[in-house]
Amino acid sequence: MTTTTATGETTTKNLALAIDIGGTKAEAALVDSSGTVVAGSRFRRPTGAGSTSDELAAAVRSVLTDALATRAPGSDLLGVGVGSAGPITVAQGLVSPLNLGVWRDFPLRQLVVDSVPDVPVTMRMDGECITLAEHWVGAAVGYDNVMGMIVSTGIGGGLILEGSAIAGPTGNAGHIGHVEVGGFDDSCLCGGIGCVEAIASGPKTVAWANRQGFTGATGEDLAAAYAAGDPIARAAVERSGRAIGQAIASAAALDDLDIVAIGGGFSRVTPDLFRFIREAIAKRVAFGFVTKVKVVPSALSDAGPLIGSAALVHRAEMIA
Repeated sequence: MTTTTATGETTTKNLALAIDIGGTKAEAALVDSSGTVVAGSRFRRPTGAGSTSDELAAAVRSVLTDALATRAPGSDLLGVGVGSAGPITVAQGLVSPLNLGVWRDFPLRQLVVDSVPDVPVTMRMDGECITLAEHWVGAAVGYDNVMGMIVSTGIGGGLILEGSAIAGPTGNAGHIGHVEVGGFDDSCLCGGIGCVEAIASGPKTVAWANRQGFTGATGEDLAAAYAAGDPIARAAVERSGRAIGQAIASAAALDDLDIVAIGGGFSRVTPDLFRFIREAIAKRVAFGFVTKVKVVPSALSDAGPLIGSAALVHRAEMIA
């Protein structure tokens, strides 16, 4: 909550320390009970596949220490929420992010517990966190059957069904990025063939375009080329949108979803990405319970993963 002092100043009282660990960065911030990131409390450090385990651990300690240092006197730290790229093992607090090869069964939760003693620490997969954020203050407010997706360096996801966040026995439920889609034979780091992450993440989409003759190196390059009408860029984005749409249609068939909210840097490559996604879903003409699913952009800024990590504390009643 927030209170107003005798001088008219507003102070945040109940806070969560939110931590988000991904393939390219570690972030931390303080988030209040309305889902707002406290100004000046957000810190980021790079991670990346070239980092050592010690460097990754140091990045996490650095951002959480910096964020905590901004906490106002008199405010209450209710807990720490940690979102991590998967796979994870919730019961033991371990993480094995696919894009961070040096972390296999790394005890991330214990690292945080040791850094912030005497405060409850809850850890979940980042896809579940982004889904909680969209349900709390984003594009999925008012819906009870939700899938959140991140389309960025990788593709992640999470589920809320009948109003409860679904983690599964290991914490990896909703990992939509590793659903295989028909008509594709791209190899995935997980060992699968045709996983949507191996087809439609930002780097994989650029890599496919490169094999067709595109000379750009980044998602930003691809976005600029798409806007300029480059045929290879347009084919690459359409291909990725089709794969994402097929994966969502399969998830909707399995879980009878109301809405899918998609965030992440590559989800903003062009608004047409969403058209291609919806067109793929619309092909399931005989299944109205599939084609009814709404697919919308995230209503959150790039702070969405942090807001979702904070939801592990502020909306703990939803955590299965």
